[in-house]
Amino acid sequence: MARKRTTRRRPLWLYALAALLLAALTGAAWYWWDMRGWAPSEATYPDQGVAVGEAQGLVGFETVRALGGKFAYLDASIGSRRKDARFTRNLAAAKRAGLRAGAVHHFDPCIGADGQSANFVTVVPRDADMLPPVIALDQTAENCPEKVSDAAVESELLTFVNQIELHEGKRVILKLSPAFEQRYAVAEMMERDLWLVRDRFPPRYAGRPWLLWSANSARYTEASEEPVEWVVVQP
Repeated sequence: MARKRTTRRRPLWLYALAALLLAALTGAAWYWWDMRGWAPSEATYPDQGVAVGEAQGLVGFETVRALGGKFAYLDASIGSRRKDARFTRNLAAAKRAGLRAGAVHHFDPCIGADGQSANFVTVVPRDADMLPPVIALDQTAENCPEKVSDAAVESELLTFVNQIELHEGKRVILKLSPAFEQRYAVAEMMERDLWLVRDRFPPRYAGRPWLLWSANSARYTEASEEPVEWVVVQP
């Protein structure tokens, strides 16, 4: 007599786990798709704009304005030698589109302030109509070719801030990454307006209020083939 085959049922927890994983994947996919074009409500943040550089290629600043943008921050210089290849053209195009424009310098903690300020002033004009200059602080000195102490980074940064403010006649805005702030506590050390970065949710890592917030670091729009950094102002 043939034996009956018995079918072993899978435990219910396996089905529950599969359902949870499916829900998590669905949620992650929705979040990724939604973030591609997401921007904070204009009712909450009426002043919005973009931050762009040569990585974004040709930017349609008229389209930025049509999307509700009122200003554009443009990469200008990096360290002591590099300049953003599109800064001059972006500045002229942003002004033609009726956007207020400002310049961004990416600070290199591995080198001194003098060479960096010289690089900045050779590309950024002294213009009373421009927005306050921004110093982007996104890399620490951990990967410098030669060891640089925290005290040295802080000293050169303070010197650089003073040099740029003297040239521009305006107080700088400090664009702080979480890593840089955690390492050097710049928000506590320097009384300057802050620009913080966190996708979708307002950032709190500086310990005090911010002026500018990069709410979507990679927003896809009709303004450029590449995503742009979408920025809002504290109301």
